[in-house]
Amino acid sequence: MALRLIIFFIIIALIELYAFQAVKTFTKVRWVLIAYVVISLMAIIFIAYQFTKFDRSVGQTQMTMITLGLLLLVLIPKLILTLVLFLEDVFRIVSGTISKFSGNTTDSFIPERRKFVSQIALGIAAIPFASLIYGMTLGKYNYKVITQQIFFPDLPDAFDGFKITQISDVHSGSFDNPEKINYAIDLINEQEADMILFTGDIVNTHAKEMLPWIETFNRIKKYEYGKYSVLGNHDYGEYVDWKTEADKAKNFHDIKSLYGKIGFNLMLNEHTYIQKGNDKIALVGVENWGVKFKKAGDLHKASEGLTKEEFKILMSHDPSHWDAEVNQHPKDFHLTLSGHTHGLQFGIEIPGFFKWSPAQYVYDQWAGLYEKSGKYIYVNRGFGYHAYPGRVGIMPEITVIELKKGKSLV
Repeated sequence: MALRLIIFFIIIALIELYAFQAVKTFTKVRWVLIAYVVISLMAIIFIAYQFTKFDRSVGQTQMTMITLGLLLLVLIPKLILTLVLFLEDVFRIVSGTISKFSGNTTDSFIPERRKFVSQIALGIAAIPFASLIYGMTLGKYNYKVITQQIFFPDLPDAFDGFKITQISDVHSGSFDNPEKINYAIDLINEQEADMILFTGDIVNTHAKEMLPWIETFNRIKKYEYGKYSVLGNHDYGEYVDWKTEADKAKNFHDIKSLYGKIGFNLMLNEHTYIQKGNDKIALVGVENWGVKFKKAGDLHKASEGLTKEEFKILMSHDPSHWDAEVNQHPKDFHLTLSGHTHGLQFGIEIPGFFKWSPAQYVYDQWAGLYEKSGKYIYVNRGFGYHAYPGRVGIMPEITVIELKKGKSLV
């Protein structure tokens, strides 16, 4: 443990040294250099102090999110500066060595650091710095309504054109702006849909996080074919230390009741039929099941009594469930709706052209629509945010899915 701490502090010291060298090469103004050192030192002290104050019985708070945001704001740009200047140092050492062995005795062994390299490094580092600030101020509430048509040859005729609004990963304990949340609820209500589905994570950990927002979410309008939800991994309260198991059990009970308090029917490893005219489809809802998270979902129990031929929509919070179990299940689930990943709240997305996030190195299905052998999964990018108090590139999402009868046009 002591050795790891020593290594950690050495790495931080090197990063700070390189970052200071970039600033020093860019400007020699004394007060600027002093201000940079003071601000950096204050940020490091604040971050270190807040980490020592973290209480596992409380979990994430507004202060822990601010601390993580500041850590990323400080660390990522300086890592970029370090990488660029380290590569320049490699070049300087190689250049100096070649010069030395070629008999050049007039120049110093290692050439001076070049100002334009530091300028380039600072310019590159300014991009994530500005992006992270945007993400923490405007990006986290920059809601996007994404519409998606999905075609199925065996969709019952009456459901051709049936629209579903999906929200996921509310994480109400992270909210800090009632006006923006009310705006998002207005966006939900503006969508002309037949049914709304909520695919889990109503809180970060504690049921009390949602209490200030009950009235706000009760503004979500009634839908002709209902409002349904499932649990997400954060709804089980497993990311904090509880004084007693009874406290944990009560919190879980209270979290389950929250869904009902905002008008959603919580589905716990069960199914129901949605009837329209003479046709019906099965809506299946399982508890959280994730490859690397809690496996409380019971797909066999939830689909008991259903036939392979019936058209089925599955709500399962974690998209890793799709490849691990859903696609191999003999009942054939036509469409799975998930969330969970948030698209890592960081990435680059140009709709219809390009989509990238570090989330794709963890999840095969992490944002948007995916298809395998005629079966589909849609992964919602999340309504709220968690840990990092912002969103960069991957914006909060309200999804409207239209079911269409016929072969896919893709």
